[in-house]
Amino acid sequence: MLEETLGVEQNVLSGEIRAFVVETFLLGQDGNGLSDDDSLLSERVLDSTGILEVVTFIEEKYGIKVEDEEMTADNLDSIGKLAGFVQKKLATADAR
Repeated sequence: MLEETLGVEQNVLSGEIRAFVVETFLLGQDGNGLSDDDSLLSERVLDSTGILEVVTFIEEKYGIKVEDEEMTADNLDSIGKLAGFVQKKLATADAR
């Protein structure tokens, strides 16, 4: 049951993050060609300024703090990685 809940949350997070990325960086164009695993940097969807915009979005939307040392490709380079990172941060915040 917990795994199903976490899976749904990840899908919801991915959808919300995807909507933000498509609206903000693809200017509302069809984002269907962008998979959750595509590198946002390699695909030139985001640059360094774009990463900061995404970080600001997730901090404001989900009420989490992204530390400087957490701003890595492992956490922020794809929609899937962003969703997983947010999910972990929310779980950590809930555990406190």
